Amino acid sequence: MNSKDSNYFQGQIIHAGAEQVKLPDGRMMLMDVVHHPGGAAVVALDDNQRVCLLRQYRGVMGAWLWELPAGKIDNQEPPLETARRELQEEAGVEADSWQELGMSISSPGVFTERVWLYLARDLQGCEQQLEEHEIFERHWLDFNEALAWAKSGKISDAKTVVGLFRAAEEIMNVDRCKGL
Repeated sequence: MNSKDSNYFQGQIIHAGAEQVKLPDGRMMLMDVVHHPGGAAVVALDDNQRVCLLRQYRGVMGAWLWELPAGKIDNQEPPLETARRELQEEAGVEADSWQELGMSISSPGVFTERVWLYLARDLQGCEQQLEEHEIFERHWLDFNEALAWAKSGKISDAKTVVGLFRAAEEIMNVDRCKGL
């Protein structure tokens, strides 16, 4: 793939175009590709087993969505640094304990975006630093209720659904180990 292919677009966050992509069998195929720097999302779990969720207005969707604190990787920073920054900026908390939950790919047929997921615990309050364009409400919801919302479709944001279910699996594994 290269940026000199046809119909190239450069936006504030993404760049896109029709690009030649080499397939595993050696053939070349023209594909629409949207490049995104990637991001990180955080399942922030407090001592009362509540998770931080943002009810955020997404203009592209024309709707309010339930999401984890998250954001794009700036200047090729490590994903964990992005997660720490976004948790502080959006949720107004910092965490002493961080666990990686893997990566999620939202739409691999077109987008290069990868979102790294983290479980953050041992939280302490700090100053929230919202960006000018962000419009959201911060909520602390019982973790099991958040899982039920993800299962029912009330939470439809992919990174949030994946993050919640991966965190649930991790929490169950920790609880099993404590019971031994």
